[in-house]
Amino acid sequence: MMDAKNGGRTVWLVGVGMGNRATMTGEALSALENADCLIGAGRMLEGFSDFPAPKKALVAPGEIVSFLLGHPEYRAAAVLLSGDVGFYSGATRLRPMLEGAGFRAEGIAGVSSAVYFCAKLGVPWEDAFLASAHGRPFSIASALAVHPKVFALTGGERTPAALCAELAGAGMGDAKAAVGERLSYPEETITRGTARELAARDFDPLSVLLVERPAAAPFPAGGIEDAEFVRGGAPMTKFEVRSVSVAKLRVRETDIVWDVGAGTGSVSVELARAARLGTVYAVEKNPEALPLLEENRRRFGAWNLRIVPGEAPGALAALPAPDRVFVGGSSGGLLEILRTAKEKNPGVRAVVNTVTLETLAEAVPALKACGFPEPDVVQLSAARARKAGNYHLMTGQNPVFILSAGGETDA
Repeated sequence: MMDAKNGGRTVWLVGVGMGNRATMTGEALSALENADCLIGAGRMLEGFSDFPAPKKALVAPGEIVSFLLGHPEYRAAAVLLSGDVGFYSGATRLRPMLEGAGFRAEGIAGVSSAVYFCAKLGVPWEDAFLASAHGRPFSIASALAVHPKVFALTGGERTPAALCAELAGAGMGDAKAAVGERLSYPEETITRGTARELAARDFDPLSVLLVERPAAAPFPAGGIEDAEFVRGGAPMTKFEVRSVSVAKLRVRETDIVWDVGAGTGSVSVELARAARLGTVYAVEKNPEALPLLEENRRRFGAWNLRIVPGEAPGALAALPAPDRVFVGGSSGGLLEILRTAKEKNPGVRAVVNTVTLETLAEAVPALKACGFPEPDVVQLSAARARKAGNYHLMTGQNPVFILSAGGETDA
């Protein structure tokens, strides 16, 4: 319900673009000129020192609301927000808090850095994937594996150089890249090159990045046929089992996934396609399987797939917390693998495949010992037809037990 005391008070949420007054809209300038108080980051307030209204350097939404509640004399305050109020803006959190406190919040659009930078480069932004790497989990390699054009806000340790280095490490060092530094300011600089070239450069903290590369081939629906993978002598999870196992993991597109005992990488590649904006870590101890993993990664453009040589659970220690973990081979370390995943993320979902009764007998108590709920157990048997003269005979594959447990959907 609208608070009667604050209901007549307006707070303008003003997108000031990149900070240069020349790139602001007339509506935004009018709001600042008519405001009786200007609130925002100190850097932005400095650009409007000639405006007569008193100024308060605040950024946190809760502090802004508290300040306004404590100063009823301000009837039409303006909060300065960088870029546009709808593009990774503090307005997203601030607006409902203001309205909950009884203020009337009004958004005023600004020119975002994405729009400005693409105009400077002479490229459309309508087909770009827009993201922020500033204080958010974001894999630019995962995004560029799916989208031919990616724009990213940068900041902190996620500098343009760091993001370009990620691309180079994922096999996309030849991607076209452009960095915009201090956009709209007199010292504005735009640098073009490949991701590999720009990974070695230093850039201003106020920078953005645009990367482009040809779009990957569209993913086929329903999975990849076994014959499409390079197999060699390494074990491979067959199509039918692979399809059910991936489905049981309930992978979301931004998930971090571990594939322990990756073999040829058939499951890893399918998981990378499911977690297309996340990252899949394929852990494999067999040196002979590692080149096959890399070849299949390249063959299917699974650039969000990271190959981790080594034996679990030791090889898992340095990996980020998983949202999903698939165990296709444990070499006797199943309990410690599950325990490591659970310690890193208590809400992790696990799928364990086993072909032997002994490992099945080990897996159920291991899941329970690590705090997983009662596992769902599926025994899958598949048979494929083979031609024998004028007839077709069914040839059975080894039956596989698929155990799944955990994840927030099981709560």
